[in-house]
Amino acid sequence: MFKIRSLVTALALAGSVSVASAWDALPTQADAPADNPTTAAKVELGQMLYHDPRLSSTGTVSCASCHNTMLGGEDNRPNSMGVNGQTGGRSAPTVWNSAFNKVQFWDGRAASLEEQAAGPVTNPIEMGMKSWDDVVARLQSIEGYQKAFEEAFGKGTISKENATKAIAAYERTLITPNSPYDKYVGGDKSALSAQQVRGMEKVAELGCTSCHSGPAFNGPGTFQKFPVIPNGYWEAQHHFGKDKGLAEVSKKQADEHLWKVPTLRNVALTAPYFHNGSVKTLDQAVTLMAKLQLGKDLSKDEVADIVAFLNSLTGEFPKQKMPVLPGTPGSTFN
Repeated sequence: MFKIRSLVTALALAGSVSVASAWDALPTQADAPADNPTTAAKVELGQMLYHDPRLSSTGTVSCASCHNTMLGGEDNRPNSMGVNGQTGGRSAPTVWNSAFNKVQFWDGRAASLEEQAAGPVTNPIEMGMKSWDDVVARLQSIEGYQKAFEEAFGKGTISKENATKAIAAYERTLITPNSPYDKYVGGDKSALSAQQVRGMEKVAELGCTSCHSGPAFNGPGTFQKFPVIPNGYWEAQHHFGKDKGLAEVSKKQADEHLWKVPTLRNVALTAPYFHNGSVKTLDQAVTLMAKLQLGKDLSKDEVADIVAFLNSLTGEFPKQKMPVLPGTPGSTFN
């Protein structure tokens, strides 16, 4: 977490971002829950399941289809495409550094990576399986998965619980440390350009860190209210008021337009922006957030400085070796 007595006060006293010690670098490992300790066998199995389109009804959509680990951890679409060409109403959030989210999904309806992994598989628009019983039966019919589950959990252990535990274990390895920002706060003052330092100062001065704080820039709270745009033109362009966020799940009026605070890590790679992917560029996103959340009209230079700083949050991606999926020699899976 940011050690915020007040970053703004600290910056004013220091006159520069010499208070970099008040900003935290991204950890290189994520804590695992007690009931799902990370093991190499689980991670290997989870990577296979994550990239296997046979977990979908049509055999065409995997977790990686919408959360691409070859790119920014999502699909750069306004709305992701599921089975039979269907699209939902929300943009896929990045899987990179998702281990540091307090809750999962845009509306925060899942409390853990394990819980999140269970949802899309049986969502009729996403992966479209009728039930997890059908998923388990399919996995049990594939000899290679029988062996992989045995190595990870023991003999005869193919189940929804263990499948989602394995996927979550793999996702906890998807961390992108050592960004220029991380190097800067670690003491390398040459890691950021002068423009990026100005952007860092401006982010603190404006109060962006009241929502986007901590090592993953997604805290300290779980949810924040996204204001519905009173301006008719903007609402017609972006439709922010259409989706009520957490209230779609809780059915509580008080939860309308509450959204999980997204990480700013690798944000330069995850356009388009916001929960519905309606904003195409990062500079537009910065301009809108300053206006809607903070009531500030930024100059072009200020926006450019902040965008430069946000680019410094792009970390080092761990090399991903695509798994060899268990085959079904001489037959099809369905």
